Amino acid sequence: MTKLELKIPPLLLVLIFATLMWLFQPFLPVKLYGQFVAQLLFVFFALVGGLIIFTGALAFKKAQTTVNPTKPETTSSLVKIGIYHFTRNPMYLGMACCLIGWGFYLSNPNAIIFILGFIFYINRFQIKPEEKILTDMFQQEFIDYCTSVRRWL
Repeated sequence: MTKLELKIPPLLLVLIFATLMWLFQPFLPVKLYGQFVAQLLFVFFALVGGLIIFTGALAFKKAQTTVNPTKPETTSSLVKIGIYHFTRNPMYLGMACCLIGWGFYLSNPNAIIFILGFIFYINRFQIKPEEKILTDMFQQEFIDYCTSVRRWL
């Protein structure tokens, strides 16, 4: 395990990457559409992302297991209900959707660099360590789940 694995809470990562997107916007100015379109796309992706996050958290609550992403070893059950039929990581997917919406709000297609950075970081330092722990805990059940449900979509 490296120093960054499971250390930075994903919600904090979203805030860090959103801030970077905002800070670098003036240095990479490219506007492809007007403010109304930007706001509309922001609201759409933020609502979709929020709904995905909410349904993922709700499934964890129904299964009575932890939603703490920095301590996956405290998981009490493997959640495969609801949205977990379609994606193994709905909360991270929802966060990525929110960042996509933020990128549209900034009206800067260069924000994709930071969205891809978020996805790379979450995959490497959050999801892969979580999956290793869950494989150790749930063994073949988790392996079977991984073969039937994609990591993102």
